[in-house]
Amino acid sequence: MRKEKKILDIIIVGAGPAGLASAIYSARYGLDIMIISKEAGGLASTAHKICNYPGFNEISGFELMNKFLEQVRNLNVPLVYEEVLKIEKNKDKLFVIETYENKYFSRKVIFAGGMTRKKLGVKGEDEFYGKGVSYCATCDAGFFKNKKVAIIGGSDAALTSAILLSEYASEVYIIYRKDKFYRAEKAWIQIVEQNPKIKSIFNEEVLEIIGDENNKKVKKLLLKNSGEFDVDGVFIEIGSEPNLNVIQFLNVEEEDGFIKTNKQQQTNIPGFYAAGDITNCNLKQIVTAASQGAISAFSCFEELKKEGIKK
Repeated sequence: MRKEKKILDIIIVGAGPAGLASAIYSARYGLDIMIISKEAGGLASTAHKICNYPGFNEISGFELMNKFLEQVRNLNVPLVYEEVLKIEKNKDKLFVIETYENKYFSRKVIFAGGMTRKKLGVKGEDEFYGKGVSYCATCDAGFFKNKKVAIIGGSDAALTSAILLSEYASEVYIIYRKDKFYRAEKAWIQIVEQNPKIKSIFNEEVLEIIGDENNKKVKKLLLKNSGEFDVDGVFIEIGSEPNLNVIQFLNVEEEDGFIKTNKQQQTNIPGFYAAGDITNCNLKQIVTAASQGAISAFSCFEELKKEGIKK
């Protein structure tokens, strides 16, 4: 059933830290808003351990995002769990957000669509997804108790995944294409180096993920330099890429594959704001995403006041 055409002040696309923070600020400004997202929490909710978010010495991503969500719910912000297909601007200069189920209309959009895990792009990756191939250690670590697993990547996410997996698996191998961990925080590197269950394999790449004789589960990896390497599971942590397909009709300006914004989080499209990891901000952290969400809400509020929509 199609919704009645109601024009909102702001529609927030995405319910990760940027989207939820923008909702908190927008609601407190008294704006008529809605969040549309396929799911809540974003990639942040899959983080095993967060030690750099102010106010918490240590907290899981799931717990932190639940606190964001609780605050949003306390402000009675509508959160619609639907997948956005496309965003356009109509002849009345309203934004039209289309999902499989409905069309929604707003004067402003805060786009906080977040990121998608990058794939390795090797043979067997898709075939064995859910059969030993995973992109989320927080979700799947428990399935690998007393098993031998590999993590592909060298970022903070890869190292924290290895630390989590070491609580379940008997052996954990980090396979990284460079000669050392350049991108990871020193604190995580030290923990990994001191963990007897974790071993790092540098200057190595995965060429193929190979299954058992019945192709029912992962059995081994084919490595570029070392040949075949037996594993029961492989966790891919090679970064993420922005979800920009839904805004292709708006011709939003990009910079190095990310949405280009100014200090007010404005894009080149009037009324269209962006926040979080999808923007051209170099620091991709929960705290910066939340900050950008707050700035987006404030900028929308100021613009709506200038337009005479809000006082």
